[in-house]
Amino acid sequence: QVQLVESGGGLVQAGGSLTLSCTTSGRTFSTYNVGWFRQAPGKERAFVAAISRSGTYKYYTDSVKGRFTISRDNAKKTVYLQMNSLKPEDTAVYYCAAVVRPSDLMPSPLVNEYDYWGQGTQVTVSS
Repeated sequence: QVQLVESGGGLVQAGGSLTLSCTTSGRTFSTYNVGWFRQAPGKERAFVAAISRSGTYKYYTDSVKGRFTISRDNAKKTVYLQMNSLKPEDTAVYYCAAVVRPSDLMPSPLVNEYDYWGQGTQVTVSS
């Protein structure tokens, strides 16, 4: 069973930055595609960014392009989400998710294609 743990959330003013981390206990972390999703109150869980198993392929939702950067360190079994120029509409619980992939392909933005999920970390952006 793969366990994912998010950290790094918090309260920040609009225009500020936060870096989220997603760490796993899985032994084969380098075989996982990893995605970040977020869920605001009263809304469905939505895709934010994802990264392929080697880090070669990255995919962002349009609203965060140019502001957020996803990266990974397979030696540390950690995926990062650097969030800059934060806006109040970025306020949500952020979840990381993982799925095993047999090869290095573009990661999916679809919630139901990920098998493992963390508990989430709250990000609040004040105006």
